[in-house]
Order: sequence, then C-alpha cells, then structure tokens
Amino acid sequence: MGKEKAHINLVVTGHIDSAKSTTTGHLIYKCNGIDKITLEKFEKEAAEMGKCSFKAWVLDKLKAECEQGITIDISLWKFENPKYYVTIIDAPGHRNFIKNKITGISQADCVVLIVAAVGECEAGIFKNWQTCEHALLAHTMGGKQLIVGVNKMDSTEPTYSQKRYEKIVKEVSTYIKKIGYSPDTVAFVPISGFKGWKFTQKDCNASETTLLALDCILPPTYPNEKPLRLPLQDVYKIGGIGTVPVGRVETSVLKPGMVVTFAPVNVTTEVKSVHHHEALSEALPGDNVGFNIKNVSVKDVHYGNESNDSKNDPPAAGFTAQVIMLNHPGQIGAGYAPVLDCYTARISCKFAELKEKFDHCSGKKLEDGPKFLKSSDAAIIDVVPGKPM
Repeated sequence: MGKEKAHINLVVTGHIDSAKSTTTGHLIYKCNGIDKITLEKFEKEAAEMGKCSFKAWVLDKLKAECEQGITIDISLWKFENPKYYVTIIDAPGHRNFIKNKITGISQADCVVLIVAAVGECEAGIFKNWQTCEHALLAHTMGGKQLIVGVNKMDSTEPTYSQKRYEKIVKEVSTYIKKIGYSPDTVAFVPISGFKGWKFTQKDCNASETTLLALDCILPPTYPNEKPLRLPLQDVYKIGGIGTVPVGRVETSVLKPGMVVTFAPVNVTTEVKSVHHHEALSEALPGDNVGFNIKNVSVKDVHYGNESNDSKNDPPAAGFTAQVIMLNHPGQIGAGYAPVLDCYTARISCKFAELKEKFDHCSGKKLEDGPKFLKSSDAAIIDVVPGKPM
C-alpha cells in the first residue's frame, strides 16, 4: 500500500434492517474495490440462497452470515478515492453481536451511520432505539467523525421524497446533539444502497454524494512516539506460510524483522513479513494488517491478545477509565464486576473506585466520589482487570 495517500478506516453501522451491508457492498463496487465478474458470482450465490440483495455478499463471507442474512463478524474491504486509501469495516447491526461491533468501531477513524428512510427508521429511532444505541456507542468508542446515510430513499412515498429526508435529518440531528455530536459538522447524505444512488457524482447531478462526504473526513493523527500496540482481531494458519495474526496497528510501527511479545500469553517471536493485500516494508498506525510470525503455533496466540514491542511496557494491572452508562437496569457502585471489551480483548474486571461523575457532552464535573451510577451517567473510574491486560 503506497503512502502517497493517507489511509483511513471507515466503520459502517446501523439498525439490523437498514441495508447497511448492501449499501457498503455497492459502494465498494462503485469505487472499483471489486470487479464485475466477482460481483456477478456473488449475485448468483445470493439468488441460490434466496437473497435479493447480492451486494451484501461482498461482505457476508462467513457461512453462518450468508444463511442468516445478517453480519455477525466484522468484515474488512478496501478501495481508494482521489484523497484516501479506505478500509471499510462492516460492523454487526444486531444487538446480540455487540462485542463484534465494539471491535469494529474501535478500529475506525470515521463512522458511517446508516438510517433507513422507511420502516426501519421508525423501529430504530422512535420505538426500540437501536439506531440511537449505535450512534451512542460510536461516540462513546471515540468515533468523533460521523456521516449519516439516509438509506432506502427509492422506497419513500413519493420516491426520493425531500420531505421524508428532511424529517429523518431533523430526528437524527436532535438525538446526536444530545450525545455529544455537533449536527453542523455531521454530513447527511440521502442514498439508495440497493440502486447505488448518490454514491458518486456520476449517479446524479447533485453535489451531495457519499464520496464527497468521505473526502471531507479529516485524516487521523496517531501517537507514533508510543510503544507498539496491535490488538489481534484473529489468528490464521495459512498453508505454506504459517501462523498469521491480523489486527490494526494502534501505535508505533510494525516491520519485518521486529521482535514482538504477545500479551498476556507472554509469547515472544520475530515478525517475518507484513501484509495488507500486498507485502509491506512497514505498517503504520491505522493500518489493518496480517503478519507472519516465526516458530509460533496458531494455538499459542489468540483473538484478544495484543502484540507489543518486546522491550516496552508490560500489561497493566489496573487503570483509570472514562465510562459512560449506555443502558443498565438499576444502579451500580464500587465493587461492580462487569466483563470488559477493550479493542479485541474480553476480560472480567472490577470497579475499584468511582472517582468523579461528569457531563459526557460538556465534560463538566458534576460530583466527586459518587456512590452510585445509573443509565446515561458518565464517570471516571479506577478499574482492576481479573488479570493484567
């Protein structure tokens, strides 16, 4: 991957029936991220499975996903536009797969929230609030740049209804303002993921397109001076190559020949090669890569482990966290023991001390040493994991 363009990671999220995978697949095709022959193959497979939306087959690679018609894992694909190399992360829309969604959002530089203009919008915004949960989770996980695609505009009454679009924009703007986004900095784009409408300037005469919105994303900045941190999204055994962990470089640089340690399993090895669709001389922060490691079995390192510089920074036995209560029955206090998802890791932990409560939109301190927290509260908390992480 050349470095004449910046590389950005884009996560696509939304209500389970917002057609986000179809939208994402069609966008990748429009941007030449997949060739016509391969797309026709997906179309044939989808028809055989009784699915009308073959564009989603670009992303739904797991057999279980294909049979259920929903995205369970996170899926990665790439394309480029005039300004950026773009890696698309398609995160699950179903609430049962929230852990996988956290993995996807934690890797993103910008979040694209897909909201359906008909049917699912009422279910998402007004009834069960799943769309709102996706937006709140995106903001909480650090997705400060947001694009909202108002999808299924070809199904409104009348089709491509400006009135309906404006209503959706108003409803979504009201909510995202409450959780900390500034609607004035959020790009809203009316689209049809199924027909590919308003993806590029070739689709319409309007200046308001998905690709133009992507061009407005600010390139990410990373703490390059910090030690290597690369949470593992998965580990593969590839014939003729060996063990290949995959994940996103969060800090520092990963190069062939480096000696790395996987925490918390304390496995140390040498990196033989680094790849992102092609061999790389180095992987920089933000890059999603696979890397071949020397003399390590696929059984020795796992999803959730973290690859670190072997000479820098041991795992943390405790840390201070900023926590936002999304949706929890009753109150919680010191001693509460939740399961923590951190990047790709999942581990039990304990809230040792509630240090302060604050307004999560303004950042203003509200209370020192609160005894309890309830839904929608934000706080600074000392956390002790069940084992160092």
